[in-house]
Amino acid sequence: MLDGNRKPYDDGYKSPMRKLVKFFENSRDSWKAKCQEAKYKVKMLQNKIRYLEKRKAELNKRVKELEGELQQHRQKKL
Repeated sequence: MLDGNRKPYDDGYKSPMRKLVKFFENSRDSWKAKCQEAKYKVKMLQNKIRYLEKRKAELNKRVKELEGELQQHRQKKL
């Protein structure tokens, strides 16, 4: 049953449909932009972690090489 005050598409909102559509579009666009920005930041942080882990492994390898050289120099002195 329809009241005289309610339109057939009315879902309980008091604002006109044109305003609701614009509001919901803006809300959706804002949410999408926020989500895309968060995804971008996650991707950048993952790349940074990958780089830092690789760099750490390289530095650990270099440290072991230098420790080996140091050990050789110490043995030569004796």
